[in-house]
Amino acid sequence: MYIKIYFGSKPVFLCDEIDAYIHEFLHHPDTVFIDEISGPAIKSLLHEIVKSDFHAGIIWNKDLKNLKKSFWKHFTVIQAAGGLVENEKGEILMIFRRGKWDLPKGKLEKGEKLETCAIREVQEETGLTGLRILEALPTTFHTYDEFGKHILKESYWFRMRTHAAQKMKPQTEEEIHAVQWVRPDELKGKLANSYPSIVDLIQLAGVPT
Repeated sequence: MYIKIYFGSKPVFLCDEIDAYIHEFLHHPDTVFIDEISGPAIKSLLHEIVKSDFHAGIIWNKDLKNLKKSFWKHFTVIQAAGGLVENEKGEILMIFRRGKWDLPKGKLEKGEKLETCAIREVQEETGLTGLRILEALPTTFHTYDEFGKHILKESYWFRMRTHAAQKMKPQTEEEIHAVQWVRPDELKGKLANSYPSIVDLIQLAGVPT
C-alpha cells in the first residue's frame, strides 16, 4: 500500500511495500529512496525535491500509519472535498481556474462532513444543483507554499451525478473563469493542461480518456 503526494509534478511515495508500480520509479537514477522514519531523513528528502533533476521520492517503512504521521508533521495539513461530476450523457464537469483545468473542490469547514463539503463546494463553484453522491473515490495529496507555510492538502473526492440541462455559473471570486461539461473525446486534451493528481484521480475512477 502507498500514499502518493505531489510536489508540483514530482511524486513522493510513502509505502509499506515496493509494488510493481513503485518499482518503476525506484530504478530511475534521480529517485531518492529512504528506508527510515526520522526528522532529518524526511527533511533531507524535502530539500532534494527542489532540485531540477529530482524525479521521485520513496520512503519505505512497514508501519505506514506511523510513517504518514511522521511525514505530516512537516506540513500544515488542510482537508478539502470535491466532486467528479458526471451527467446523463457521460460527460465530466471541469472548471478552468488559474490557467488549469480542474475539478471543483474546496476546504472543509469546522464540524462539516466530507460529503456535505463536497456537494457545497461543487454547488458554489459551478452553480449546479440536484447533485447526488454515488460513491467515494481515492483521496489525492499535493503540497504548496502559502505565506511562508508548507501546506499539504488532503482532497477527498466523490463521484456525483446530476442532469446536464441547467445553467452553470463559475465562482469568479475563487478565480474560476469557466465551467464546462467535457465529452469523453475532449477529456484527453483538457487533462494535458491539468494537475497530475487530477489525471490520477480520473484514471483511478475508470473514466475513459
